[in-house]
Amino acid sequence: MKNVTLLFLICFTVSIVMAAPEAEILSEKVICQQPGRYIGWPTIEKGKDGTLYVVFSGDRDSHVCPWGVTQMITSTDNGATWSDPVTINNTPLDDRDAGIMRTRNNTLIVSWFTSLEFAYQFEEKWQNYTKERVLSWQRHIEKISDETREQWLGNWIRRSTDGGLTWGEYIDSKVTAPHGPVQLTDGRQLYVGINKKVGDRKSANPAKAHRIAAAESRDDGKSWQIIGYVPIPEKYSRSGSFSEPHVVEAADGRLVAMFRYSGEPNHYELIQSESFDGGVTWTPLYTSGIWGYPPHLTRLSNDWLLVTYGYRKEPHGERACISRDNGTTWDVDNAFILSSANNSDLGYPASVQLDDGSIYTIYYQAPERREMTVLKATHWRIKE
Repeated sequence: MKNVTLLFLICFTVSIVMAAPEAEILSEKVICQQPGRYIGWPTIEKGKDGTLYVVFSGDRDSHVCPWGVTQMITSTDNGATWSDPVTINNTPLDDRDAGIMRTRNNTLIVSWFTSLEFAYQFEEKWQNYTKERVLSWQRHIEKISDETREQWLGNWIRRSTDGGLTWGEYIDSKVTAPHGPVQLTDGRQLYVGINKKVGDRKSANPAKAHRIAAAESRDDGKSWQIIGYVPIPEKYSRSGSFSEPHVVEAADGRLVAMFRYSGEPNHYELIQSESFDGGVTWTPLYTSGIWGYPPHLTRLSNDWLLVTYGYRKEPHGERACISRDNGTTWDVDNAFILSSANNSDLGYPASVQLDDGSIYTIYYQAPERREMTVLKATHWRIKE
């Protein structure tokens, strides 16, 4: 009887240890800083040769401004050192929320959306800006013709077949989300996002156009078609909005998508949906129980799912959570704290798993209060 009791206690102890892995932080550092400029909303991808690619919106006046451009930095030593930024996109509008992915053919796809929100904010808040900012923004806004607006306002991707040295034509991606599309095992690229031109307050019935859609590409990202929509339950449709989704393919073939939810004040749980038919139909949205936003999903080498997200309340910072059952449940009680921050202007973390099993997570935040934001990285591993 004593032996049975002892065996039970050993098994019970082991199960507790396995249920609560820890994050072992290997390093945390700034990987890109542009003095006097605001940068943010990054995404990371690993190349076939191990090169790490990070794209983001850089060279900005502020969170909303006319000057945002899509930029990229690279590392060939697992994030120990990083290149200087290279500008990929510089349209006449604000280039925001850069995503990056690698296709099965080793093509890099960079995604982003353009916005006119800076023009509306200028109209509403110009009296709060410095004289220099008012003049520079005003001159730029005056140059934006109806033709420019029609040509450039939208959701975009560009492709590179030479490791990011050159980039192809601008392609309409139909939807937008901060971290862009993903590669599926059947060869398709899937992009779950908002089917709307963001920052277009003058569009006809913009609320109707603001839908969560799944778009696919069957030609290595050269063209995109919407194949399905995510249904929004009545209880959510009037109380808040859904945006900034990301999706991952689980080991059992299901697609797991998470969304930022802006509902009641200070209520920002990640909302989830799954597809069991490749993105055509989706389960009704439901809460994951994880507080934070927006999500980035990664399938680890052991088939666990990892979601990283910003935590924009005290204590501010970047967090991560795991699922061991293909996204059916999340270990909410044992979320990992990857970094701490001084204020709520932070987040959009994205992660890749390196060849040694460790995880490299990048994000943006301000190093000190009232300082401009920088890109940071936490190199860590899950310690069981």
